[in-house]
Amino acid sequence: MDQPKLPTLPLTRLFDLFPHQLSLFPKKDAIVSKENGRWVPYSTEAVIERTHQVSLALKNLGVQKGDKLAVMSMNRPEWNFLDLGLLQLGAVNVPIYPTCSDDELRFILEHAEVRLVFIEDKKNLARVQTIASTLPDLKKIYALDPIEGFTHWLEIFASLGPTLSESERKLVQSCQSTVQPDDLASIIYTSGTTGTPKGVMLTHRNLLSNVINARGMMPIDAHCRALSFLPLCHVFERMVNYTYMYLGVSIYYAESIGTIAENLKEVRPMVFVSVPRLIEKLYARIVAKGDALGGVSKRAFRWALQLAEHYDPQTSQGFLYDLKLEAARALVFRAWKTALGGEIRTIISGGAALNSKLSRVFAAAGIPILEGYGLTETSAMSTVNRYKPALRRIGTVGSAVEGVELKIHPEEGYPAGEGEILLRGQNVMKGYYKNEKETTAVLDPDGWFHTGDIGTLIEGKFLKITDRKKEMFKTSGGKYIAPLHVEGLIKESPYVEQVMVLGANQKFPAALILPNWRALKDFCLQQGVASGSRAEMIQAPEVRKLFKSELQKINPELGSWEQIKKFELVVDDWSSQTGELTPTLKLKRKVIQAKYQKLVDQIFNEATGSD
Repeated sequence: MDQPKLPTLPLTRLFDLFPHQLSLFPKKDAIVSKENGRWVPYSTEAVIERTHQVSLALKNLGVQKGDKLAVMSMNRPEWNFLDLGLLQLGAVNVPIYPTCSDDELRFILEHAEVRLVFIEDKKNLARVQTIASTLPDLKKIYALDPIEGFTHWLEIFASLGPTLSESERKLVQSCQSTVQPDDLASIIYTSGTTGTPKGVMLTHRNLLSNVINARGMMPIDAHCRALSFLPLCHVFERMVNYTYMYLGVSIYYAESIGTIAENLKEVRPMVFVSVPRLIEKLYARIVAKGDALGGVSKRAFRWALQLAEHYDPQTSQGFLYDLKLEAARALVFRAWKTALGGEIRTIISGGAALNSKLSRVFAAAGIPILEGYGLTETSAMSTVNRYKPALRRIGTVGSAVEGVELKIHPEEGYPAGEGEILLRGQNVMKGYYKNEKETTAVLDPDGWFHTGDIGTLIEGKFLKITDRKKEMFKTSGGKYIAPLHVEGLIKESPYVEQVMVLGANQKFPAALILPNWRALKDFCLQQGVASGSRAEMIQAPEVRKLFKSELQKINPELGSWEQIKKFELVVDDWSSQTGELTPTLKLKRKVIQAKYQKLVDQIFNEATGSD
């Protein structure tokens, strides 16, 4: 696909994106959401008009350059209106996950000195109201949903007419002119897997450097639609949404995580962003449906899947393999595309490492997954696999994007060529808000950001993530273990929903496993095992034997010191709402270990190391 045209307008601040879109490819459906059962589009002009109205309304409320405003909502057009509108004043967006803990909410609002909060619904209104009296900087709370007896956000427009006057437009332009590329645009608090949240300070230049450098990496243009369902509060989805705006891609917001399957069929997107855990769940559902088929159909499904597991876009496997793959795509994989709306071109994955088996299978099915890597501190994107097969390597997170430098710093306990990933470029944050100690700990004098992630370069340019520096641990025998690698292999089992490997300073590694309850219940029904409750299932000897067998399957891919010697099954689901996972579904290891400390002690206090 040809690279999109370069901008005809100056593009140095985030609110320049829609004027840029208007000048090149004005859209009737720039942003679309489902309201009262129907999809409601907002044109490029309508987005600009509403954004200007937000700027004027906030200015009338006394918002000034540098003020911190929080948006606590799931994806919806109002998120964009508020984001771009406050940025035009030089104010700072402090996005907050609606699912964050009460402690995180209090910390962010207080630490960032937030002046105004825009919340989505009644539940989060109550949470903010509970602590509002303890927050001296907080002046007002507005609700995006209508809530009886409370101030709706549309009331901020009461002093404005239905359309902006010429003088009002000039006032907005005057405010815009004071905002510079290196001005602070957002403070994004990392929920993190451990410790207190840190406020990452990102400028307009930081975020736009990623947006502009993403041009041409994906097979999308102004004729395409994207479905957006990961939270805009997270830098990954937010940066990609900015990229959609830049390229003129129509953005459709899913109603919720639970309606994604239905919304995919309605929107028929060419692209969407996901995290590995959701892709794993999608694959598990596909496999379950395939296994439920009978006779010839089931055999064809299994044959196609086995064929796909050997696919490599860089290696020719001969005419016969190609012929078989074409048949598999026509007979089996075409249904996969249909389930994703029928027009899907690619899926973008980030936030954690994706199992290379899934990359291989989806690529064989004609749905390449473009896996990338970055952190909040690097404005989301630092490396990415491109759409062209020659620029992709399965099992890696791609090569550095334009303008980003990458190097590997040697670390104790790792083989030669493997070590901490260091990044440098315009996408790297200014620092942590009001936290100079942590800033200097990760940003060295030469401008290199020390990620805390461990990796190596394949073919000298394709980055492979092997572990988190802080998550790697050493057994009492002095052997290093990278838990992410082991966990990734364990999660290939259809019976595993989540797993955490542990064993720091212990004689052997062990695992806490959260079963996939649907798959486990089917197993119990087939084996005649009682399945009245979760607790009943995990105590059954047949179930214990099943999981032991699943763990033994991965032993050939692990060193003897890495193999899981003991495990325990847990009953309660892990989620971001209950605190065990981050919003991008990564494990909060300290939280999980504390929650199951008695079980962990039981594992390691037993005299024997066998289950």
